Order: sequence, then structure tokens, then C-alpha cells
Amino acid sequence: MSGGSNKQTGEGSRIDIFIPAIEKDLGTLPYVIDSAKKHVQHPIGRIYVVSPDSARIKSVCRRKGCTFVNERSLLPITKADIHYRSKKWDRSGWLYQQLLKLGGDKLGSQKHYLVMDADTVLIRPHTFKSGGKPVFYCRKWSQPEYFRTYSKLMGKKKTAASSFVTHYMLFNKAKVAQLKQKIAAKHGTSWYTAIIRSIDKTKQFGFSEYETYGNYIHSIQPGQLVIRSAMNKSLSMNASQVSSARMKELAKKYRSISFHKRKCYVR
Repeated sequence: MSGGSNKQTGEGSRIDIFIPAIEKDLGTLPYVIDSAKKHVQHPIGRIYVVSPDSARIKSVCRRKGCTFVNERSLLPITKADIHYRSKKWDRSGWLYQQLLKLGGDKLGSQKHYLVMDADTVLIRPHTFKSGGKPVFYCRKWSQPEYFRTYSKLMGKKKTAASSFVTHYMLFNKAKVAQLKQKIAAKHGTSWYTAIIRSIDKTKQFGFSEYETYGNYIHSIQPGQLVIRSAMNKSLSMNASQVSSARMKELAKKYRSISFHKRKCYVR
């Protein structure tokens, strides 16, 4: 179903939206969908919610006019095939979601898909293309381990000065496919196996799909991307607790809000 397909203020053709979610995200998911419809300044094709088989998430999709996608249809592996945990933490599901985002080039008929994390709400208008160039929203800090894994995967160091980890990103399907082909060819195995094997499993933050794709684009088309400050605010509360008046106040200073209720959440 269409999600605001009459929006013609953005540049270029229609884009799809891809939101990976689990039942823990049900408190924020409806707000994420609504914020995308309101603030993404491009015509929207379909909004795909990618999740394990869940009646509750399917219900949100029906209510919000989104397309439910069972995550098992995107990758030949499941979360159970990933063993990325210690005695204190389990990052297997977190990594699986990142691989799903890179599997999004299989979905839909548009050339681009906008990935949005299911805990991050846009509170200002966003464009993701400008003058024919992709727009990336960036921040100043990241996890060093993301870049070590990137170097292992690509055989070269990152080139961008900023961090691409800001909870949403426009992906070009052809470029995603190209990136995955390069990883697979370099490592002589499937792209997802190469990623899983390249991570230092003793570290809690071993891979970032956003850093990997962002730095790949930066390396193949330097000067051909637009960098904007993400201006994201993290809140330790439920989305339902933020009044519309507070949202308007926050929007004066920030572009998006992330509702990080999970303990020790760092991205």
C-alpha cells in the first residue's frame, strides 16, 4: 500500500521504506511509520515492516497501511544461525537485523529503499537526495570496532571523517548488490558469512551496516554525496509519553528522536 504517495516535494522517483522490527518495538513502531509518512520528502512507494511472524506486528501493518514481510523470506539464514554472545550479552538478533537491511535490495520495485530503525522517530522534514546526490545524515562519534570489521571486509580503511550511524539511511539497491558482490568475491563465500566471520565476537559492537554502506559509497564516489548533521536526540522513555507540544519543542533543536529503552544501548 502507498504511504503518502502524493508527496512530490522530494527529488527524483518514488522510494520504498524498510523497517525491521521485533515485538519489543511495538511501542515505537506506529510512531516511526507515521513520522516517515509525514517527514520523508519524497514520494513513498511501499512501507515494508520486516519481522518474525507476529500477529501483533501484522495488526500494526494493517492499521497503518504497510506491507508485512516475514524476515525469513529475505535471507537463507536465521538469527539461530548467528552465534554472537557472551555471558553478559547476546548480539545475535542485533546482527541479524543488520544483515536483513542489506538483504532489502530484494524487496519492491523501486531503485532505492530507506531503512529506518524501529526505535527512531523523525521530527523534521528529511530529504535523501539533493542535486542528484545521495544525502547522508551523520554524527561525530562511532565504535572503532565497526571500522576494523570494515577494513577486514573490504581490504581498505574507511575514508569518511563522519560516522554514518544515525538510525536511518537511504540505500541504492544496485550499490547494495555491488557491495555484497565485492565482499563475497574477496572472501570466497556468501556476503553474510563473510560479515559474520569478520567480526571479533569478543566485542559487543562488531559491525555496522550503516558504516559499511556509507563508507563504501564514500570510497567509490567521493565528493558525490551530501553530508548533513543528524542532530539525533536519545530519550529514555516511551514514545507515547512525549506530547505533541514537546515534540515541537524538540524539533527546534533536533531532526529525530531515538527511544532507547534497552539497557546499555549504544549504537
